[in-house]
Amino acid sequence: MKNSPLAVLKIPEFRNFILGRFVFIMGLRMMGTLVAWWMYELTGDAFYIGMIGLAEAIPAVGLSLYAGYIIDKSEKRKLLLRTVMLYAICVIILLGVSTNWFHAEFGNKLIIVFIYSTIFFTGAIRAFSGPSFGAIIASMVPRELLIYASQLSSTSWLVASITGHAMAGFLIVWLQVTGTFMVILTLILIGLFSLFKIKEKPASLTVEKKTLEAVGEGLKYVFKTKEVLAALSLDLFAVLFGGAVAMVPVYAKDILHVGPIGFGWLNAAADIGSISMVIALTISPMKKRQGIKLLLAVAGFGICIIIFGISKWYWISFVALMVSGLLDGVSVVVRSNIIQLKTPDELRGRVMSVNSMFINSSNEIGQFESGVAAKFMGAIPSVVFGGFMTLFIVITTWIKAPSLKKLEY
Repeated sequence: MKNSPLAVLKIPEFRNFILGRFVFIMGLRMMGTLVAWWMYELTGDAFYIGMIGLAEAIPAVGLSLYAGYIIDKSEKRKLLLRTVMLYAICVIILLGVSTNWFHAEFGNKLIIVFIYSTIFFTGAIRAFSGPSFGAIIASMVPRELLIYASQLSSTSWLVASITGHAMAGFLIVWLQVTGTFMVILTLILIGLFSLFKIKEKPASLTVEKKTLEAVGEGLKYVFKTKEVLAALSLDLFAVLFGGAVAMVPVYAKDILHVGPIGFGWLNAAADIGSISMVIALTISPMKKRQGIKLLLAVAGFGICIIIFGISKWYWISFVALMVSGLLDGVSVVVRSNIIQLKTPDELRGRVMSVNSMFINSSNEIGQFESGVAAKFMGAIPSVVFGGFMTLFIVITTWIKAPSLKKLEY
């Protein structure tokens, strides 16, 4: 039992962390689904959905390196709790903006301005919160259980993401936009209560350094560690071009002709696949040739996006997205294990911030790319184009990054 995934759940602090993160992420993913649907309802234009991604990505990417430095020099529990509280404030703002009174008084244009402004602030908060969640794990579990803690953390994130995506569709039907924001706020506050139970975590960076020097150390480490750089780069460009999630509201409403419930399940499909794969790999980890498997998985992901792009049938679209999630789960596991195992403790915040900059923000930038491509090419050609670009990225990486093909851990 000692060296099994279940062993880490015997640590009370880690259990509180997983529970708090689970509920918090479920609320955030529900919020992302809701805001995309809400914006399309307000505008009827996929371009505006893409602009949501850009509004969040600009501060998230711009602050990432500095955020990593702050995380390493700060007491992590306090910083984490502050970011969750700030998310709660942003949800309260959107809740107020979504009311019938606000709509009647100020109209759609001001609502759209408030949405973009609030999402911009959530991007700034996420620059600190995302890496904080990743960096704090190593301080709660012994080294020999770190790989299991990392995989369970990824699993809980994906389950929360599935639940948030799917529940949002149902809640939009039952409670409308304002009622759904009330549920999201409740979930974030429950997560905050659970995270309060974590013990204080001293700063890992105790030596005084010049700010610019310290900020750049995480980036230097990633570029120096070729396996980490190759895995992050592959994921960055695959998600940037191959992420079809931004177009799901358009497909659900105008191409597949399903309502909010069907939209919620389509949004959850990729995460259902991802969690299935992550659970399977947690129970039966990959023993060798992880690099080759990563490249093949990303290639398969691109093919699934192409199938989704050309499909006019709901169940084919759903299965294509679910299989893409299965393959993406391989990438999630390989990347998170490499980063947790290869990162020194004193650099965890900064390396996690680089990871966030590469991976998490690529979703939002990819959302912007999808919106712009859909504007000029149409929704279907833009998604198909993204799938083919993903295949091109895999072929290029196969040729240019031979070290990734040899990767094993």
